[in-house]
Amino acid sequence: MNTLRRIALSAPSSSLTTRCFVPARSTAIRLIPFAAAMSTIAPDTTIYDFKPLDNKGEPVPMSSYKGKVLLIVNVASKCGFTPQYEGLEKIYEKYKDQGFEVLGFPCNQFGGQEPGSAEEIQNFCTVNFGVKFPIMQKVEVNGDKADPLWEYMKTTKPGLLGMKRVKWNYEKFLINREGQIVERYASTTKPESIATAIERELGKEAKL
Repeated sequence: MNTLRRIALSAPSSSLTTRCFVPARSTAIRLIPFAAAMSTIAPDTTIYDFKPLDNKGEPVPMSSYKGKVLLIVNVASKCGFTPQYEGLEKIYEKYKDQGFEVLGFPCNQFGGQEPGSAEEIQNFCTVNFGVKFPIMQKVEVNGDKADPLWEYMKTTKPGLLGMKRVKWNYEKFLINREGQIVERYASTTKPESIATAIERELGKEAKL
């Protein structure tokens, strides 16, 4: 007799799981994280629908960047890739008058390499690298508490082999003038090497 029995699925305390019914004879049980089952992104969602916070905690509508080319990066002050701040500032200075912006999002999820306060992070960037592009509020980029903007970017533009998860500090997302994610770059990609792609997108007219 193929009866159904109720099995309460358990998961690590960091996530909730759904309850489901499975056949009594079934040997394969799939755990479905509650957050993953419930979170969906509407097909018409664009990057301009998000409002991340600046380093003072104030919402910044991404729609204010319409018509611009963006490079969005998760940054950290104590990482082996931290010297990339210099390259990021160089390309920002080179292309900002053509409609280019860099947005740095501090993140402490990788090796605890961004432990400072917003003020400490900003001071570090300014003193050591002369950073003038916006440094946003510290965020999480992976997990149940991931910032919505980052969750959207990861889902829209998966990395190598379809991996959505951000692997380390200094991953980079290049956004065109229409708010579309056109490229995703690994941490090892130096900002200067993205110049050609930036110039290509700057040369295109926005169709908003």
